[in-house]
Amino acid sequence: MSPKSPKESLTILTDMVLPGETNPLNNLFGGEILARMDRACSIAARRHSRRIVVTASVNHVAFTKAVPVGSVVTVEAKVSRAFKSSMEVYVDVWIEDRESGERSRANEGIYTFVAVDETGSPVPVPAIIPETALEKERFDGALRRKQLSLILSGKMNPDDATELKALFS
Repeated sequence: MSPKSPKESLTILTDMVLPGETNPLNNLFGGEILARMDRACSIAARRHSRRIVVTASVNHVAFTKAVPVGSVVTVEAKVSRAFKSSMEVYVDVWIEDRESGERSRANEGIYTFVAVDETGSPVPVPAIIPETALEKERFDGALRRKQLSLILSGKMNPDDATELKALFS
């Protein structure tokens, strides 16, 4: 199985915020943003693995900017690191200024997907070779995030979390 570049999984979804998708402040519902993020991440994970993928966890979501009705929203997702059968997918949500067209980040998230076969059993996925500085930063951070998640879920002994421990040494 040949390693892949994160750009091979890049998924971009662009849509407009409609009135029925907003809260009483006329901003996009958080759940609607999460659904769009999950779809984009799912496609990115499938592009990377070329297998059926399932969402294993939503590891992080940050809502930093309201997304008003009428906004053009672009969700960009790509695999940041692949492990045995799981993939971390980093997703950025951008909104466009209506007049200038300038983009600003409104949201970001980190999802974990697992590639499975037709019976739902995990299957191996290709490795990732990051190319850009941002891809390398996200790739390096993915192992620390995975170790932290495993510790918090009781699946890893903190003494075994070498990448996390290295931050404090």
